[in-house]
Amino acid sequence: MTVETAIAGITPGTTWRNWGRSESVRPLMMASPSSVDEVAAIVRFAREREFTVKTVGAGHSFTAIARAQDVQLDVSRLDGLLGVDLPRNRVTLAAGTKLHRLPALLGPYGLALPNMGDIDRQTIAGATSTGTHGTGAHYPGLAAQIVAVTMVTADGSILRISETENPELLPAARLGLGALGILVDLTLQCVPAFLLHAVERPGGFDEVLDGLEQRVTAVDHFEFYWWPHTDGVMTKSNTRLPADAERHPVGPVAAFVEDRVLSNAVLALLCNVGRVAPALTPGINRLATRVYGNRTYTDHSYEVFVSPRTTRFREMEYAIPRAAIPDALRDIRSLIDSRGWRISFPVEVRVAAADENWLSTASQRDSGYIAVHRYFRDDPEEYFRGVEQIMRGYQGRPHWGKIHYKNAESLAAVYPHHADFVAARDRLDPDRVFTNPYLDRVLGV
Repeated sequence: MTVETAIAGITPGTTWRNWGRSESVRPLMMASPSSVDEVAAIVRFAREREFTVKTVGAGHSFTAIARAQDVQLDVSRLDGLLGVDLPRNRVTLAAGTKLHRLPALLGPYGLALPNMGDIDRQTIAGATSTGTHGTGAHYPGLAAQIVAVTMVTADGSILRISETENPELLPAARLGLGALGILVDLTLQCVPAFLLHAVERPGGFDEVLDGLEQRVTAVDHFEFYWWPHTDGVMTKSNTRLPADAERHPVGPVAAFVEDRVLSNAVLALLCNVGRVAPALTPGINRLATRVYGNRTYTDHSYEVFVSPRTTRFREMEYAIPRAAIPDALRDIRSLIDSRGWRISFPVEVRVAAADENWLSTASQRDSGYIAVHRYFRDDPEEYFRGVEQIMRGYQGRPHWGKIHYKNAESLAAVYPHHADFVAARDRLDPDRVFTNPYLDRVLGV
């Protein structure tokens, strides 16, 4: 593939929208390269014309992090398993590989990701670059699993970053917001495939919060959902088992009813009813606490970690010190009650272990995560700004791919290595080929 052919593949831009419908843009140009050489050629083409380049994957970020003004580069054709290092349980994946493809790609080698979030539609590069995480007191986010990356830098050259090549950049490159270069492949530290024994049970708001520390340390992966306007929560406790343990998966009918009908179709219906008649929301939420989440099953890790999400929403998520979760959630409950808001979506609470990535929400801190949501047809700003003000009081760090209103100055106050990351950006992209207004806001111009 020649440079001229790669450049010829750039087409006039068309309107792009993210999954949550919180962002849309019509870039000047679009490109969908299928090789590293094509990526490099596109970067050189843009640089020569003083255009900026932004990558886009599956569009599952709610912020404007992937918003392209000049050239939008879609990584989805950089796809697949590129290499396997079985002695060390490591795999190299093309950057555009979707998470939902990993079970089929890793399964033949008896491998799995150590942890996953509850959505698997993202690309591996997009998920790690924005700080996607699952839950588990001893398990960090997905980016912590990266041991090496290959990226195209701002001058169109190829840079390898690993434990032995440019290792000083690894804490920045694992979770780089797309600000350092274009990731073309990632090498991940995997684990032997395993099952999860899942116990989903309803609980009481105060009961769960008062015993939260014991709950998050008693099992491998714990999370819960609280329904506003109620005292009810749904808890999920997952325990790891060997791959050869006996499976007891959810039956196809039960899975369809719980995961497709109740968790998506009925939720969308209830959200629309709540928009038309907000006064009905508390009663609807109380009903939800009685019909959701009361089952036990054992299945492959990816079948338990991931849930289908077809009802569109917008989300804000903040990481705070784990011990602060009960106080912060009670503050959110008081805020909702005092403002008289009617919130139909449950609040999600998870935990993660500390890691060493400079812009990780769990950087050097065992973290608790509180995520708030609004139906995509509802205006989330008043609710989200109110919650964000509470999170600021707990040294909160916003998820980079979810809506927030913070800027570089306020973020530098809660990220010990914010300045180190900016220095890495100055080194790799001094002319800001890979910038956009979102990155200028959170990193500085």
